[in-house]
Amino acid sequence: MTTRAEPRTRLDAESCYAAVKARDRRFDGLFWTAVRTTGIYCRPSCPARTPAAGNVTFHPSAAAAQGAGYRACKRCLPDATPGSPGWDVAAGVAGRAMRLVGDGVVDREGVDGLARRLGYSPRHLARVLTAELGAGPLALARARRAQTARVLIETTDLPLTEVAFAAGFASVRQFNQTVREVYAVTPTQLRGRRTAAPTTGEISLRLAVRTPFAGQALLSFLAYHLVPGVETAGAGFYARTLDLPHGPGTVRLELDPALDEVPGGGVALLTARFRLTDLRDTAAAVERVRRLVDADCDPLPVAEHLGADPVLGPLARALPGLRLPGQVDGDETAVRTVVGQQVSVTGARTVGGRIVAAHGRPVETGEPGLTHLFPDAATLAEVDPETLPMPRARGRALVGLSAALARGDIALDRGPQRDQVRAAMVALPGIGPWTADYVAMRALGHPDVFLPTDLGVRTALKRLGQEPAVAIARAPEWSPWRSYALMHLWQTLMPAPPTTEDD
Repeated sequence: MTTRAEPRTRLDAESCYAAVKARDRRFDGLFWTAVRTTGIYCRPSCPARTPAAGNVTFHPSAAAAQGAGYRACKRCLPDATPGSPGWDVAAGVAGRAMRLVGDGVVDREGVDGLARRLGYSPRHLARVLTAELGAGPLALARARRAQTARVLIETTDLPLTEVAFAAGFASVRQFNQTVREVYAVTPTQLRGRRTAAPTTGEISLRLAVRTPFAGQALLSFLAYHLVPGVETAGAGFYARTLDLPHGPGTVRLELDPALDEVPGGGVALLTARFRLTDLRDTAAAVERVRRLVDADCDPLPVAEHLGADPVLGPLARALPGLRLPGQVDGDETAVRTVVGQQVSVTGARTVGGRIVAAHGRPVETGEPGLTHLFPDAATLAEVDPETLPMPRARGRALVGLSAALARGDIALDRGPQRDQVRAAMVALPGIGPWTADYVAMRALGHPDVFLPTDLGVRTALKRLGQEPAVAIARAPEWSPWRSYALMHLWQTLMPAPPTTEDD
């Protein structure tokens, strides 16, 4: 089998079976095991008795196992695993497609819409996905809907009719049929004896992440960079508004310090409390928050690689579960990056808050401190640069970037290839390599970006007793995890995580 960080088009049966015999949790979400004698498929770490080698086959996706006629194991819940870290490492067509499928693009725009975002014909896209993931776009979307439905059935009190549409099904009949086929039980049987309650648009879900998970470091970063009105943070939590396809929403992410103590090589569950205007946005909201917390990262190979470096080794060994903070909206990330050019983080927060107050959409959230959606690109494209609270050249760059985003000249939804996005960004006036690369790292989830001219990098290296030019020359050796190397350096400059509700 190839390394865990790489996508696989073929599965080495011998290596896969060895992982199954060892019940190795590190391979959960990287392949699925189907057992001919039982007709079920499992994650590699399933605690059930190991089947004979001749009775198993291995599949690159849950959808592939379902398409082969297998139903999900009720014991190990094989669909409830983090995704493949290879989706972001290689950022190939399959990985980019899975990000968009998870966001509900197939449900909203169909296979044609998915193919258009990726730059392929629907027929060619189906061939590529079938070759790499063992299933086409419709089957992958169906598997995602089934998993979302199961989570909602088992963890919420939503009426089953509302679960059907929240999970993305077009009808209750389709919902019932899919649940029966995938789980071999009816939705009512999945729920058990719990009774449904009228929905208030509030849903509490658990998001799976691989361990170790440095949640407090993630909280420190998000709290330090938050924009007033859009984000808030306090002891053990981070919350923000969400601009979703069918309406606004919010999420409050619980980052209990105890999560940092969960041993590596397993899975931890983060609690995310969503408040949604339209329950059809459930899948999109979940996917975007998963991107925010870098949920599909496999931290062990990252820590192992960086831990061998004389500069980064002590940092990686001290914080092996460090994550690369992502985003819930690529356009917002790009705008905020321009706002932060050549100013302190505190200054960027202040300016961002002013822009939100002047141009953001006010929303009622019920969450203290959350008052606005971040202004969308179309709104900012119409703003007079002279009125923005920043130097004129930067204001013009911000408006020009917003116009390109609004026209669709640049798409930050992880559909296009990263190199194409970067080239389009640096072609815009006022957008340089630092901005384009930072956006690639945060908005596109690029794990191998380094910012050699960044002042924070140089300051961190000096504090570590390193000569910046000498240490930065080592950066190519940190590939393919240079974004995580960057985060380790920045983390040395971060304040402690919030300790009160007001921080």
